Formats: sequence, structure tokens, C-alpha cells
Amino acid sequence: MQVRRVVTGRTADGKSVFVSDEQVAPVTPAALPGAEFHQLLWFDDTPQLPLDGAPQPYTTYFPPVNGFRWGFFTMPPESAGAADPADPEAARAEAAEKLPGLMDVFEPEHPGMHTTETVDVEVVLSGEITLELDDGAEVTLRQGDTVVQNGTRHAWHNRGSVPAVIAVGIVGARR
Repeated sequence: MQVRRVVTGRTADGKSVFVSDEQVAPVTPAALPGAEFHQLLWFDDTPQLPLDGAPQPYTTYFPPVNGFRWGFFTMPPESAGAADPADPEAARAEAAEKLPGLMDVFEPEHPGMHTTETVDVEVVLSGEITLELDDGAEVTLRQGDTVVQNGTRHAWHNRGSVPAVIAVGIVGARR
């Protein structure tokens, strides 16, 4: 998917300006074949205005308390099958480098199941995706549906026939 990010900022004298207008390439780790992560905005602390629009440094995929992440996540259909990487350790290391901390939250004994210290707000932009909770309860979300994920143990499944694209806002929280 092509994603364009336009960012505004302010000059020293307070005039609003466009500071960037660019295509954002997805992060596509080999450990998650077919998945795309478009990282669009991130803060590890509460932002202070005025902002100049420059990208902020961050250390982990999931934000710390008061941090924020905004992006798109594309999940391929399960029917596409997950290809086993030729070198699983190298694939995991690549994912840890490209999306630090993402793989750490997943439970090896329950594929896909994970818990984060965040409040996540998701909007399905296209396709459909099923949200599973730890007791097996499920809900299928379609284009335009939203979910607020309050730090619960969960897994995502794309049982449809096309990739699901989800807009994701993630706020770091205290448990």
C-alpha cells in the first residue's frame, strides 16, 4: 500500500508551514511474511507545541507511559499461509531491529496472543479482521469498524481473502 505523510510545522515567527510531504515505505519483517507496518508518527513523551515537524527518536515499537504511536498495519489473510523463514533466528533479529520490542510481547506457546501496556484505538480501513480475547471470545471487524483495546490479552486473525488494513493509534499506559 502506498502511504503519503504530510507534516506541518511552524517557523520561528509562528507562521504555519508544510515541513514535509513524502511517501512512507512500510516495514516488512521476514518474521511476519506479508505484514506491513507504516510508522507515521511517534512520541515517547507528551509532545510540546510548537513542533517543527521533525521525526522524533523512539526506542520501542510500543510507547512508554505518555508516549504515542500512529500508523497503519496490514495483515495478510491466513489462507496465504505463513512461510517459514530460511533462518528463523535471523528473521527474529531483523524484526527486533526494525520494530524493537514488537516480537517480545508475543507468547510462543499461543501464536499471535499478546498483551501490551497500552491503550490501542484501531479503525479497519479495508478487509476484515477478527479480534480474539484470551477466553476465546471473538468479534469480526469490517471496514469502518473500530475497537478500543485496553491492555487486554488478545490476538488478531485475518480469516478473509484479502489483506486487512488497520489504522492504529497506541498510547502508553500504566497498569
